[in-house]
Amino acid sequence: MEMAYIIESIIKIVVILLVFSGLAGIGTYFERKVLAFMQRRLGPTNVGPFGLLQVAADGIKLFTKEDIIPAGVVSRIFKIAPVITAATAFMAAAAIPFLPSFTIFGYEVHPIVADINIGILYILGIMGVGLYGPLLGGMASANKYSLISAARGAAVFISYEVITGLSILAPIMMVGSLSLIDFNEYQSGGITSWILWSQPVAFVLFWIAAFAETGRTPFHLIANDHELIDGFGTEYSGMRWGLFFIGEYANMFFISFVMALVFLGGYGDGSFLGALGLLAKVAFFFFFFLWTRAAWPDVRPDQLMWLCWKVLMPIAVINVVITGIVMM
Repeated sequence: MEMAYIIESIIKIVVILLVFSGLAGIGTYFERKVLAFMQRRLGPTNVGPFGLLQVAADGIKLFTKEDIIPAGVVSRIFKIAPVITAATAFMAAAAIPFLPSFTIFGYEVHPIVADINIGILYILGIMGVGLYGPLLGGMASANKYSLISAARGAAVFISYEVITGLSILAPIMMVGSLSLIDFNEYQSGGITSWILWSQPVAFVLFWIAAFAETGRTPFHLIANDHELIDGFGTEYSGMRWGLFFIGEYANMFFISFVMALVFLGGYGDGSFLGALGLLAKVAFFFFFFLWTRAAWPDVRPDQLMWLCWKVLMPIAVINVVITGIVMM
């Protein structure tokens, strides 16, 4: 049994790496198409039918493009920073149940790498470590604009980690567990048992913080699209830049799973329809990330910090206090 567990874990790890690395590329295709539709453009059309092979073309470009290490950078740190970003994104996936358990050839498969009883704490901790990828990448670059971007990104990540932790605290108090599977079971009674209805404030706060955690519009201050440089990634090329890219999109998928599992009932009672429902919720959250990029302008760094410390944090603290009083 121990050997079967090891083999099963290895297979699940490989599947997660392959599937979500591929989804990062596919996500860019859908982002281009969604943005093009909302801005009355066409998006990718020339490479393959409906531009579908654009994903493969981008992948080939990243893998074959020359990997340039500019003069003046701190070489070892410069090289390891993209790996930290991608690795921490996939490490966070270890405690996420992507689907309900199912049986294949008489063997029960649990689509979670490790059902640890501190799953949410582990995910938040790994997300915090992910800060070091952009921070070290910018600091190691011989470019003052990359350094400014890294410092700006660190301020955003650290600030909104506070909001993420405080917003998730109220649902944790209700469920009495840090395991995402326990969160799913707590809401297995159907749509009326979703934590969303009893914790709407926590849900909105967590959702807002998710945009800052993933560096998406309107909080896209780490590598702002309106600027002429790529922030901390300005001096990166080839697959090292691609690792930053994969980490960002993988984080979008993983945080979407967390929101669906914590607030929207997850996969419910574990039925086939429940599994499809979970995937539909994740697809909606991912689409919303793309939608906001087309519809919202980026806010200034000072506005983002003001929103965090003077608006969202007091609301989060008040929500935790009220939750505690009600539970007493």
